[in-house]
Amino acid sequence: MSSVNIEKLKEIVGENNVLYHKADLYVYGSDSSVHEAMPEAVVRPLNTEQVQAVMRYANSEKIPVIPRGSGSGMCGQVVPVQGGIVLDMKAMNRILEINPQDGYCRVEPGVVDDDLNRALKPYGVFYPPTPASSCAATIGGEIANNASGGRSVKYGAARDAILAMKVVMPNGDLLSFGSTTRVAASGYPLERLMVGSEGTLAVIVEACLRFVPIPKLRCLGTAKFNKLSEAGNAISDIMGSGCQPSMLELIDKIAIVAANKAAKLGLPEVEAILLYEADGMTKDVIDTEMAKIQAICEKHNCFGIESSYEEKERARIWAGRAKLFPSLSKYDERLASTSLADDMAVPFSKMAECADKIHEIAERNGLVMTAYGHCGAGCMHTKILMDTDQHISWENARKAVAEIYDFVRSVGGTTSAEHGIGLSKAQAFKTEKAASLELMRRIKRAFDPNNIMNPGKLMDGPDDWVEATTLRYQSN
Repeated sequence: MSSVNIEKLKEIVGENNVLYHKADLYVYGSDSSVHEAMPEAVVRPLNTEQVQAVMRYANSEKIPVIPRGSGSGMCGQVVPVQGGIVLDMKAMNRILEINPQDGYCRVEPGVVDDDLNRALKPYGVFYPPTPASSCAATIGGEIANNASGGRSVKYGAARDAILAMKVVMPNGDLLSFGSTTRVAASGYPLERLMVGSEGTLAVIVEACLRFVPIPKLRCLGTAKFNKLSEAGNAISDIMGSGCQPSMLELIDKIAIVAANKAAKLGLPEVEAILLYEADGMTKDVIDTEMAKIQAICEKHNCFGIESSYEEKERARIWAGRAKLFPSLSKYDERLASTSLADDMAVPFSKMAECADKIHEIAERNGLVMTAYGHCGAGCMHTKILMDTDQHISWENARKAVAEIYDFVRSVGGTTSAEHGIGLSKAQAFKTEKAASLELMRRIKRAFDPNNIMNPGKLMDGPDDWVEATTLRYQSN
């Protein structure tokens, strides 16, 4: 029998905003990862006062609460491994203030990234983190995972855009962190501590975000390479040269083939392509930047360089890149695309070695893996393509994931660049952060003494992602 008092929750948020039938719970039992676990109830609060009341009830009964946005996370961050209440924040989706004079906006956590940028556009500004899932990703989820995207190389990630926020603590208290000013020198920056916390500390109910001017011009370039390592070395040289691209993306042959099949991009199916962009207010500045990047690419044996200021062409290519993750299922329809070792960050000087290592590990373990990502920010993505009906595929994937993150740590990299930890990367995260895990646990206890906020994640995540939850793909 459920430990959750459904009638009590209905009193707080209304009957229509509490879900508890099995079919409804199933929808909230997974995200974009391979993991599944059923909650006991789903609550959809409409305002901060309802969040506070839900948290007071859950805390008094020691019921787990898992804040959730659109569920686009790839690692199981919002999978309710200990049951409890999934707190669906999408209905809290108001843009509360746009203040161009002081350079910030205030939003509720359920605001979708693209919707925010549509609202900001008339003011000539934009919110820059913008991940590939921006058509669905909510601001609260982006903050919780420190999301970023293609333009993070120039404009930073969610952490760099946060000025202040309001949170509901596990006991129901409403607290304000940070300041609407661009500089603040006193005390601990608790608003930044919330970024990347994956719902383990408190519930974000309002965020104050800085925005930046929309550049008047953008130019997109493509450079083709016959060797993946040469494209990786070009990235290192570009970022070490003083250039400031607004986007620098690596796409390997596997990803190119998949994107062509799914989005009909017509890209040449070479070993690697670099997509690079420069933006600004004057064409002369952009042309100078593009020429520097092109010269570096040519030094590393690129060919077939093309560039365009034309908005439709840039949008076509970028749309294909944004849909790359779902497109990977088209590479070989016998293989499923899984998010297991889906992102990492390495120093620029190790980018080429990392790309080659991913392919070497995949081949040795009988898998197909990609190497692509926002490499101008040091971010490398990969997906494992495998026959998910075969037990041996899961065993090989387990080995490959461990090898990849062993390599990442060996070159001074880190477990996640922007996709978070969740369940899939918990073991690698705990190995990397071993010396500070207990300190993280003390911080969590200070925020959440009853351990109700998304328990079983980050420093308390599983040592074995295969055994952590039911896998959405059942192996024989």
